[in-house]
Amino acid sequence: MNKILNIGRYLFPLSFLLYVGLHFGQPQVGASFVPSWMPAPLFLNYFTGVLILLYIISCLIGRYDKLSSILMALYVLLMIFIIHIPRAPHSQNDMLNIFRNLMTIGGLLLYARYAAKDHRFFSKPLTSPQNG
Repeated sequence: MNKILNIGRYLFPLSFLLYVGLHFGQPQVGASFVPSWMPAPLFLNYFTGVLILLYIISCLIGRYDKLSSILMALYVLLMIFIIHIPRAPHSQNDMLNIFRNLMTIGGLLLYARYAAKDHRFFSKPLTSPQNG
């Protein structure tokens, strides 16, 4: 059973490949989410795509995966405040994105706590949720 459960350590970060594909495959769509007060929306779109790709690589190779998961959670939280909350009163989709992003943050923090292998910046993980 543990072998099956360990697949989640790879499936979770690989699920972010969808966002990499969207950022590079349809850059104008991603850039359209950048608020008008922020400069260089196309650059920010590609930069975000690169950061997400680096997160995936970090998790797959098990280097800096705890740090990158925490930083990705902070990034997703920023997206809630910068993009989705201001647009939510006018867009039901952005309201749904707020809840989806909150679930993603939870997953990222759980990954950092229980699945990450590299602990050079933070303490060792607990072996089970009951220990903590």
